[in-house]
Amino acid sequence: MAIFGSHTTRIKTGLALVGAVLALGYIDNFFLMWLFLGATYLLAFNEATKLFGLERHNLTKYAALLWLLAAIYPYGDDLFVLAGIFYAALVAYDPQEKEWKDFLPFIYPTAGMLFILTLYVEYGVHVLLWLLVVVAMSDVGAYFVGKAIGKTKFSPTSPNKTMEGVVGGIVVATLSGMFVGEATVGLLIAFFISFGVSVSSIFGDLFESFLKRRAGVKDSGDLLPGHGGVLDRIDGYLFGAIVMLILLRGLV
Repeated sequence: MAIFGSHTTRIKTGLALVGAVLALGYIDNFFLMWLFLGATYLLAFNEATKLFGLERHNLTKYAALLWLLAAIYPYGDDLFVLAGIFYAALVAYDPQEKEWKDFLPFIYPTAGMLFILTLYVEYGVHVLLWLLVVVAMSDVGAYFVGKAIGKTKFSPTSPNKTMEGVVGGIVVATLSGMFVGEATVGLLIAFFISFGVSVSSIFGDLFESFLKRRAGVKDSGDLLPGHGGVLDRIDGYLFGAIVMLILLRGLV
């Protein structure tokens, strides 16, 4: 059991997320999915404002308004561009009151969460399960392969990651995702999409590590005892969802 180490809770969380999507998928109701993703988004957004040093700027209310808009127009790429235009107008109108850095939480985690909702709307719940499997297997595979044979440091941002572990995680996730996605897009396309999502999820995890290192914190929050914050659990999905939607639109 020692091999599981401190990652046991992370693995359990990944399995719980898959279970949650299975339950939501069985019901397959847009409002419930929107509600679940919205709650996740607002919690993650609040954590992100702290990592960016913007917690006093009361930005969460704008995030809530954006997610309400997503209920009637659930197309993440459009909404993300619209948010950028809206904020650029605010900065131009009152540059003394608004700063460009305030928009950072509307890039991360907002873009990723909007794209997850769009994945569900355009391709269905099976694609969300596919996303969850690829990201979870990237994480699990990287840990076990790294633990077994990892020697080469991957990045100074995340000193516990090894190149061997990262490559192993990508291989495990690509093969797992290929079989999950085969029913939706065919085996070959599922292979390429799973590979792209796995690589992007690795860097999603790395990006959150960079933010935490810069903020001088170990976890993004303490909402989940033994797990850290919401961002700690969804970091890979935020990058992976964007890449998955783009590849699905481009290859299918």
